Amino acid sequence: MALTKAKKAEKIRVLAADLEKSTSAIVGTFTGLTAAKDFDLRKTIRAAGGRYHVVKNKLAAHSAAGTKVEAALQGLKGVSSVAYTDGDPVVLAKALSTWVKDNAEFTFKLGIVDGKVISAAEVNELASMPGKEELFSKLLFLIQSPAQRLATVINATGRDLAVVVNQGVEKGKFAGAAAEA
Repeated sequence: MALTKAKKAEKIRVLAADLEKSTSAIVGTFTGLTAAKDFDLRKTIRAAGGRYHVVKNKLAAHSAAGTKVEAALQGLKGVSSVAYTDGDPVVLAKALSTWVKDNAEFTFKLGIVDGKVISAAEVNELASMPGKEELFSKLLFLIQSPAQRLATVINATGRDLAVVVNQGVEKGKFAGAAAEA
């Protein structure tokens, strides 16, 4: 069933609006993907905060015009699909890489992160990186650690003085000085 010009224009408009907001995308190809596996793939991508479309190559090129992913979607060959997100690109890459390990029908063509085109191998490297949340927690730990150590040292001085005074009182070291005065 052929698409009319109006339907093609509508698909281009919808995809262009989505791609304009996205910060990263992963382009892939597949062969022999069953409907059940396609549903599972789409569910995995939605859970990672992304969207997924199987695209005609020319429509993808027209849709990407003027967006951060424009360079990557020009000149695609074969069956293409694009998963994109405006959130953390690592989360999407991890979700797709995990799904691809169990489903050999899908392979990566390329990826786009903040307008920079990356290869399929770099998509796999992206999936092995820690996500934004994990990086933020590590950074906060590193920022907080020196302050925590300083507070421990400052508290230790007072605590150590109190221990020394207490030991002196227990051993009667201060009794003679009080009697002489």
